[in-house]
Formats: sequence, C-alpha cells, structure tokens
Amino acid sequence: MDKFRLLFQHFQSSSESVMNGICLLLAAATIKLYSSFDFNCPCLARYNALYGLGLLLTPPLALFLCGLLANRQSVVMVEEWRRPAGHRRKDPGIIRYLCSSVLQRALAAPLVWILLALLDGKCFVCAFSSSVDPEKFLDFANMTPSQVQLFLAKVPCKEDELVRDSPARKAVSRYLRCLSQAIGWSITLLLIILAFLARCLRPCFDQTVFLQRRYWSNYVDLEQKLFDETCCEHARDFAHRCVLHFFASMQNEMRARGLRRDRVGGGAESPAMPEPPDDLDGGSGKAHLRAISSQEQVDHLLSSWYSSKPPLYLAASPGLWGLGLSHRALSPHTDVPICGLVSGGGHHPCSREQCFAHLIVLIIHLGSGGMQILVQSIQDWGQGCISNKFPDAAAASGPWTKL
Repeated sequence: MDKFRLLFQHFQSSSESVMNGICLLLAAATIKLYSSFDFNCPCLARYNALYGLGLLLTPPLALFLCGLLANRQSVVMVEEWRRPAGHRRKDPGIIRYLCSSVLQRALAAPLVWILLALLDGKCFVCAFSSSVDPEKFLDFANMTPSQVQLFLAKVPCKEDELVRDSPARKAVSRYLRCLSQAIGWSITLLLIILAFLARCLRPCFDQTVFLQRRYWSNYVDLEQKLFDETCCEHARDFAHRCVLHFFASMQNEMRARGLRRDRVGGGAESPAMPEPPDDLDGGSGKAHLRAISSQEQVDHLLSSWYSSKPPLYLAASPGLWGLGLSHRALSPHTDVPICGLVSGGGHHPCSREQCFAHLIVLIIHLGSGGMQILVQSIQDWGQGCISNKFPDAAAASGPWTKL
C-alpha cells in the first residue's frame, strides 16, 4: 500500500509522468481492442478497399483524438497560443515544444493500432485483394477478366465456395500478407532508428534552448494549476464568509423583530455566539484572498488574469515581495515563520528571538539586491513591532532605522 501511495504521489507531482502513464494505458487498450475485434471483410469488389482502409485508419484517428483529449498540455498549448500578450510576451518556442510533446504522446496509440493491423495482414488483404496484378500468378490464365475480378474480391473470404481450397487464393493471400508484414516491420524499424538517433544525438548539441523551453512549458502548466487551486481556495473561503454573514444578518433581524427563543421553566437565554473576526488567518498568507470580497472584484480579477498575465519579474514591484515570501509560508514543506514585517503590516505577537530570526530569513531571501526593500520594510513596520513587544526599546530605535 505504501509503494502504491508513493507511486501515486510521483504521478501526481509530475505532469509528464501522468501523460506518459495515460499514453501507455491507451496503447494497452489499443492492443486489447484489436485482439477482441471481429474482422469480417465484405468480399465485394466495391467495398473491400473501403472496409479495409477504413478499419486501418479510422480507429487510429479516434485514438489520436482521445490522446489529445486526455492530454492536459493540449489545452495549455491552445490557451498559451490564443491568450492576449498583456504584460507577458508570448514565446513561439514554448508553443512548438508543447505541440511536439502533445503530438508524440497522442500518436503512440494510433501507431500501435496501425502496426498491429499491418503485421496481422487481414486489413491489408481485404483492402488490396482486388488490386493485385493477375499476371503475377499462373492460375488466372484460364479465367476471363470478370471471373478474375470476382475471384480476387473473394480472396479474403477463405470459406467461400468459389475460392475454398484454391491454390490461387492461398497464393494471393500469402503475397498480400507478406507485403503487409514487410511494410509493418519497416515502419517499426524506422521508428526505432529515429528514437535511437534522437536519444543519442541530442546530448551532442547545445541543450540551453531545450532546457529553457522545457522549463517554461512546465511553468505555464503549473501556474495554471496553482491559479485554479487558489481560485478554489478563495471560492471556499468566500462561500464560508457569505454563509456566516447571512446567519449573522438573520440573527440581527430576528433580534430587531423581538423574536427570542421560548424560555422553558424560566431558563435564561443562552448568550449569542460572537461573530468570528475576518482576520482569523493570523497572517498565514490568506490576507490577499480575503481582500477580494465582492462579485465585481472576482470578475475583474479573472478578466485581468486572462487578458493581462503578470510579468515574469517578481522584483518589478516591491509590493510583490510580501506575497512571494508569504507563498513560502503557505508551503507545507517549510517551517519558516513570517511575522508582521512581511505579512502586510499586521503587528502579530512575536518574541525577540523570532523577530531577529525573521530578519535573518529576509536577508537570506532578498540577498544584496533586495537590501533597499528590506530597509524600507523595517522602517515601515519594525518600529511598530518593537513598540508593541519591547516598550523599553521604542525610544532606542536608532539601530533599526540605520540599517
């Protein structure tokens, strides 16, 4: 059970692993579907080619569309291609990388079907039995052209009375089956050679462009996932607050109308529960979610996200540092606390050691290039934090302002 859980977590954390797993499942389903398919050629000159080629090409087309639908990156590719530029330029290289990745995975199941059909040979024999040159076989010398065409159309049906136990039928069927298997093995060998060359020759060239496109394609996918998760979190919190607000308003309305609970046995009415404050998050990083508190604001946020994606430069706006560091506080894999210096100005209870530890964390995260932002943050919020927790040091705030 633990191994299955670890495997599931690996697939869940890696989008490429999920897509590869879906690709393998489609290929396995293709093999099972073909093995269970009942092939029946009509053995008519007008319909043999239509039936054989349709069975050879129509299921691969359906499997190709299923591969596109099952691959989430196909939707990400179309969204990245059609989105407005906004504050973020569109890179055609990322779209080409996503397109190639989607096509490679979507073509796996159709190729498996085509190769199985060619190696089996039934579809090929049914489709091209009427197109065989009769001069290649000596058994047709005593037949008229109409009889030859009728005989060739009956070749796939070995139980038919016209061709049963006929050496000519076996010769034509063997010839077409060998040709079909030769084409199938040739395609298989070609695909293996191409995959071998791509795997062996790719490290011989510069990998910078490939790594960049792979990184940003994964970033686009993960960014959309995180945005959807954040929207779900905001919707849940927004609905919770709306329900609490409704119950609070109903309680106030009942009090205004003089509606009180009946007192049984002269018992006193239980005190009303206090309404929970809006800042229950305690600086845990949900302040930016609670700031969006109306339908118009939500609609404007979603419209802005679609029409104008934020620039990929977090240092462009000093106000983004608070959200960036608060996002680290939201991560379940870190135990770094964030005090009022980062969480937007709220003076939360913190000890002397915690304040200095938070300053050290800020210095490590911001680096030398972010010292101006650090100094500005300390000047704005540090004095309030010290005055709340250390009244004796409020007057001696020189070291804070001279950093």
